[in-house]
Amino acid sequence: MKRSFDIVMAAGGLVVFAAPMAVVAVAVRLTSKGPAIYWSDRVGRDNKLFRMPKFRSMRSDTPPVPTHLLADSSAWLTPIGGFLRKSSLDELPQLWSILVGDMSLVGPRPALFNQDDLIALRTEQGVHRLRPGLTGWAQVNGRDELPIPDKVKLDVEYLHKQSLMMDLKTIWLTAGKVLRAKDVSH
Repeated sequence: MKRSFDIVMAAGGLVVFAAPMAVVAVAVRLTSKGPAIYWSDRVGRDNKLFRMPKFRSMRSDTPPVPTHLLADSSAWLTPIGGFLRKSSLDELPQLWSILVGDMSLVGPRPALFNQDDLIALRTEQGVHRLRPGLTGWAQVNGRDELPIPDKVKLDVEYLHKQSLMMDLKTIWLTAGKVLRAKDVSH
């Protein structure tokens, strides 16, 4: 049932957001060198790597490390990168990843391929068995502000309590956080 829900919502989202996504893609191309979409190597279900698309909010020459590990992450942002991140518009291409089955609408956010500490903790706790999500329980309970062990605790809570109602609650809370641009630090 979860997969069917994901397919319907992702397909609907791609239709609804097609025009805004086209505008964002053009804006990214007009304001910085490089492609509009950035494909990031991420860790998916059962720790298998997949390529996750995002609208590019960082310069093309940015090192492939988590943003919080950059000495001055704002120096790497494109002219509209801060806005894309604050508004979460950079995440819209991930609807494609949901449609093809690499991601789910709700689940733990996919780790970067080199976030060894996060990957190890999730694997130890069994969270790696979940399909990663566009949003997740940790995102609505702290997002960028949470240390990794706290994120994993919330991922484990989701693992044990996941249901359609919990997914709907997470989506509702996500919408509120996105509209208020709450808990986005980088």
